[in-house]
Amino acid sequence: MERIERWKARARLLKTEIHALWLACQDPRVPRRARLLAALVAAYALSPIDLIPDFIPVLGYVDDMILLPLGILLVVKMIPADVLADCRARAKEASLRKGASGAVLGAVMVVVLWVAIAAATYVLVIEAKG
Repeated sequence: MERIERWKARARLLKTEIHALWLACQDPRVPRRARLLAALVAAYALSPIDLIPDFIPVLGYVDDMILLPLGILLVVKMIPADVLADCRARAKEASLRKGASGAVLGAVMVVVLWVAIAAATYVLVIEAKG
């Protein structure tokens, strides 16, 4: 039972950290590269689309267990400490008062981000051909 509680606590911490990165990518005090990478890491974490599908034995969980934490670590190092502390506090506060509507809003934001990435990629490919 204690192990399950530790995993639940880690999952809550990870969820709060992803939310903090999402907030950081919207903060003008964060450098542009860090904002872009934070948006990509947060979108990847919240997205149902995986780099390596989970049904592939062992390798399917590599992105969730290795790539995602490395992406988070890289972005955290790029964000100024005071801004990150502010974003973490706002994310923790939001998690305390947020219900199911926050999850729906998060899902909508991820879908919008993926559509924007797909549209930008399409435009870049069309311009490269033309």
